[in-house]
Amino acid sequence: MEMTDMKPEEMSHPPMDQLIGMEYCIDSNPSWGGAIVLGFQHFILCLGTAVMIPTMLVPLMGGNAHDKAIVVQTVLLVTGINTMLQTLFGTRLPTIIGGSYAFVIPVISVISDPSLMRIADDHTRFKMTMRAIQGALIISSCIQIILGYSQLWGVCSRFFSPLGMVPVIALGGFGLFERGFPVIGKCVEIGLPMLVLFVALSQYLKHVQVRHFPILERFSVLISIALVWVYAHILTVSGAYKHSSPLTQVNCRTDRANLITTAPWISIPYPLQWGAPTFSADHSFGMMSAVLVSLIESTGAFMAAARLASATPPPPFVLSRGIGWQGIGLLFDGLFGTVSGSTVSVENVGLLGSTRIGSRRVIQISAGFMIFVSILGAVGLSFMQFTNMNSMRNLFIIGISLFLGISIPEYFFRFTISAQHSPAHTRAGWFNDLINTIFSSPPTVGFIISVVLDNTLEVRNRAKDRGMPWWARFRTFRGDSRNEEFYNLPFNLNRFFPPS
Repeated sequence: MEMTDMKPEEMSHPPMDQLIGMEYCIDSNPSWGGAIVLGFQHFILCLGTAVMIPTMLVPLMGGNAHDKAIVVQTVLLVTGINTMLQTLFGTRLPTIIGGSYAFVIPVISVISDPSLMRIADDHTRFKMTMRAIQGALIISSCIQIILGYSQLWGVCSRFFSPLGMVPVIALGGFGLFERGFPVIGKCVEIGLPMLVLFVALSQYLKHVQVRHFPILERFSVLISIALVWVYAHILTVSGAYKHSSPLTQVNCRTDRANLITTAPWISIPYPLQWGAPTFSADHSFGMMSAVLVSLIESTGAFMAAARLASATPPPPFVLSRGIGWQGIGLLFDGLFGTVSGSTVSVENVGLLGSTRIGSRRVIQISAGFMIFVSILGAVGLSFMQFTNMNSMRNLFIIGISLFLGISIPEYFFRFTISAQHSPAHTRAGWFNDLINTIFSSPPTVGFIISVVLDNTLEVRNRAKDRGMPWWARFRTFRGDSRNEEFYNLPFNLNRFFPPS
């Protein structure tokens, strides 16, 4: 058949509410055995962030390996608590609430406070710095709690269209690229085999089955990590890095983390374990900027998780409820002392798509256990099917949002590396943290640009082009019959918290 003879509907794929090929959706579950192994795989994946952030920040605070081990334990405990609360009472989407890199800039600002830097004893400085960070997190958590439980964020979400969400969700995935190959490059002989093995197992060998079970596709991350760790350990014990630089040994050897050897045998993290938090307006204002970034990143991640879990887009009421519980999670971060705030784990959202398992139960199991893969960028771009991509207006908004969403944070990063300070470098520390944190986040920059342009540029008679007719039925909780199935609270709690 000639191309010119084809009907329009035969030349393109129609928009679809749900992705094709997902094995289990939000409220369907694999067997208990499979769910437990899949949950452990999610746990292993979020373990990367749980270790990397304390490894980066604790030494700057004056902490030693023992302090770092306790902080990692604390992060895992609070991640499990926050994830369980979010999946039970928040959005109820299969999302893990873990550590966020958005908080690194304001935390380093607290660490660099002259009053703390003057403390001579390292352990004392670590505890005093941790208490200052805790105070800032506790105060700043009020933003998400108020925005969530007052339904203000739900009201704001009415200005979000499918077009406006494309850069936010896509840049959430694209933002991981800077932590992709640069991290692999720190130890190429281990990182590159991991990458190749994961792609081979999850894509080329995904149809290999054991007793009709696609074991390589479902557990590709877990199998890859296990095999590569054994390979790395063989290199370590054989002396391959004996004469390497200290940096190479830290990145490549399997015996340099010191987490197991320095962790106490029995230790249960508890609130205020570092002492009473201290409060500073300067520190709190800086931390609030990271909370706003976390709010935007989580909104995009919730939308992506809903799509990967074959659920309807979360209605404004559900989105606000989830943000409110995330604020409670930030409060727990501050009370327990996790050294940074939390957000929806983009890596684990990506794993939903890799395994094709969007089950809520799997994530809840992983919360009981408590960096690699991310296909979130493709999920964000899939929202374009609901918009008119023949519209020059839409093409401009998506193009400029993606361009500036990537290039502005890259400018901030390169400026900081070359000048040894961020572009915003005034005497007002809280203002510096606000500007530098917001404009270092690709999803946040993309969100600001896309939402402003989408709601101001040729708005009249553009509702259909923006994808609003498709989006409209998900605006209210009872607008689509599936909403109640996906987002109703357990234990009949909707009687006390009716959807508004």
